[in-house]
Amino acid sequence: MPTLGWITPNPTQGHERALILASRFEVAHWWQVPGFLRFSIRAWRQVSAAPGALGASLQAQPLRRVFWTLSAWTDEETLRAYARSDPHREIMRAVRSSTRTATLVRWTLPVDQLPPSWGEARDRLAAAAHRNGVNGD
Repeated sequence: MPTLGWITPNPTQGHERALILASRFEVAHWWQVPGFLRFSIRAWRQVSAAPGALGASLQAQPLRRVFWTLSAWTDEETLRAYARSDPHREIMRAVRSSTRTATLVRWTLPVDQLPPSWGEARDRLAAAAHRNGVNGD
């Protein structure tokens, strides 16, 4: 499974906790995977320069049409600012029609425990998908 490893765009000094966001996207059709992958990499690159971003990673399972993200933020406000800015906003509009399912979860973590584990992220995503009646891993 291709993984873009954890990057640390901004220092954690001055922060006690981080807001963690994990997401799982399943692409509807296999032929949409290359475009979704390109968009995912663009969004990940945007995180690398985003104010308030404390870290991020991306995993892709292109043969299963599944993409996972894991990121850490100083707070909800910086996460929302990232989500509302381009290219992320433009990407979300573009992939909406090609996404079969999308699951997102948030939680907080002490900054000295960054990066969060993919295992915990997947467990939280699976529980959220189950609660929402979505078929997720």
